[in-house]
Amino acid sequence: MASASRAATPPLKDELDIVIPTIRNLDFLEMWRPFFQPYHLIIVQDGDPSKTIRVPEGFDYELYNRNDINRMLGPKASCISFKDSACRCFGYMVSKKKYIYTIDDDCFVAKDPSGKDINALEQHIKNLLSPSTPFFFNTLYDPYRDGADFVRGYPFSLREGVPTAVSHGLWLNIPDYDAPTQLVKPLERNTRYVDAILTIPKGTLFPMCGMNLAFDRELIGPAMYFGLMGDGQPIGRYDDMWAGWCTKVITDHLGLGVKTGLPYIWHSKASNPFVNLKKEYNGIFWQEELIPFFQSVSLPKDATTVQKCYLELAKQVRAKLGKVDGYFNKLADSMVTWIEAWDELNPPKGGVATANGPSKK
Repeated sequence: MASASRAATPPLKDELDIVIPTIRNLDFLEMWRPFFQPYHLIIVQDGDPSKTIRVPEGFDYELYNRNDINRMLGPKASCISFKDSACRCFGYMVSKKKYIYTIDDDCFVAKDPSGKDINALEQHIKNLLSPSTPFFFNTLYDPYRDGADFVRGYPFSLREGVPTAVSHGLWLNIPDYDAPTQLVKPLERNTRYVDAILTIPKGTLFPMCGMNLAFDRELIGPAMYFGLMGDGQPIGRYDDMWAGWCTKVITDHLGLGVKTGLPYIWHSKASNPFVNLKKEYNGIFWQEELIPFFQSVSLPKDATTVQKCYLELAKQVRAKLGKVDGYFNKLADSMVTWIEAWDELNPPKGGVATANGPSKK
């Protein structure tokens, strides 16, 4: 009886880290305690490193501030954004787990239409542990969900699917809008709960939001670089989208999948649209060049690892987007630095990684 009443072990308890970027006390974790407490947290403190961040008792966590980033990466710390939530990708780099879930500190537990609390982390895990179908669209969306299957006419040769690298969750309440849309729709709220998960087709880009996102770090981690944004840079609020565009190009090339849809979280705080407009201003123009660039990217056949793909992507960013603005030359440099830093902190077993060559025994 005792064993029957004991709570089941949470899925992937020892294989997943939760990464949270923040500038404030993490009181929001109290609402997530039933779902997050069994897992290890990596907290990346942005802004003033002398400020003390309070974390509720009972959570297993490690906290890194800018001093830690500088100490651990040395000159390569230049690739980690400052005063921007893009700093979260440092947490991806230092994690030693297979999976990552990242969430913003203004996101809370949402309820499904029946009024039940949504365990977002559990749903992301289900998404990551089931295959994706990027090569042929299933009109019943995710065929691996309970009560669904492949529809008539779906090729049997494709029904096994491919590994899922990314699970992109959504949000109720405050929509993830850009500044111009915020300004013209200041009171709009997302109340539509769509009970669906779908694989984003191969060759299709999407605007990735980092506030409710999970991924297989071993499959795609080195591509999850949130760019060079924030303090000292001419652009902000494009960090997660940059990572999403790079990641989607690479997952397409490597035959991996990206899912979007469930789970939902409750996004509680609308950021200031005028502040956002200053951050996004260049990006609103540049994205008209960025999207065609990513749509036309071709990676060579010998780019068989995420790192090789990413370094090739950095080369093409410099060659083609450097003409749009000098910032993209700087971004290309930081992409290379990111891979070098990643490989230093995550050497392959039995060797020390080098970004542009085989590991040294």
